[in-house]
Amino acid sequence: MEIGLVSCTKAKEDSASTPRELYEPSALFRKARSYVEENHDEWYVLSAKYNVLDPDGSLIEPYDETLNNAGVEERREWSRTVIEQLRERDLLAEGNTLVIHAGKAYYEELLPLLHDEPVDVEIPTEGLRMGETLSWYNERI
Repeated sequence: MEIGLVSCTKAKEDSASTPRELYEPSALFRKARSYVEENHDEWYVLSAKYNVLDPDGSLIEPYDETLNNAGVEERREWSRTVIEQLRERDLLAEGNTLVIHAGKAYYEELLPLLHDEPVDVEIPTEGLRMGETLSWYNERI
């Protein structure tokens, strides 16, 4: 099973929304969401504040947190919590592939923790700048 993991974005709706809708103002999120909905079996949001969110989960209020400026220890702690939440959802099962649609700050400390798990990991936009990432999605959706 392929599971897409899409990072949260700075741009958010002004009021409480489901995770699927909260980040809708972001063109990058909209494109990534379209891609994962078409190409992966399931998908989740990687949230700087809430870790792993079901896209159709409970309403959440807009927030102003990001991992982009977080220190290494803060990102490691966030990554440990993400691993636990992925494990609780049985997403780290053998045969699964996690496809990460996020910037380096969201996966750099996560990858070492996934190394011992029986899942495959792909990062299709790794190393791409913002414009290149948007183009990557545009060519595929």
